[in-house]
Amino acid sequence: MLINLKQMTNYIYKSNGVAVGFWRDRFIYTMNGSAVGQIRGTHVHKLSGPYVGELYKDMVVDRHMGNYGNIGHPGNPGNAGNPGNPGNRGAVNYGYPDVFDKLLE
Repeated sequence: MLINLKQMTNYIYKSNGVAVGFWRDRFIYTMNGSAVGQIRGTHVHKLSGPYVGELYKDMVVDRHMGNYGNIGHPGNPGNAGNPGNPGNRGAVNYGYPDVFDKLLE
């Protein structure tokens, strides 16, 4: 059986354990499927281009690594649909501030 890794749903959580989004390929979506961000390696940028933080253990956090600038708007990847809710994974603190909400500003 082959698995297409580009189509797998990878959930993104807040520090309180609630799933707030997901990523597929190089885009980040809210739980309703609206594109809000893009990923370059571990660097997370708003869909419009400005740097927000790092993808770290299924969270978008500020790892105090500086500012990786503006990578520009890649175009709209469309709505990815609702992937379903994975439930609460439990509160987790990795020692870095949760910055997922910056994608929504």
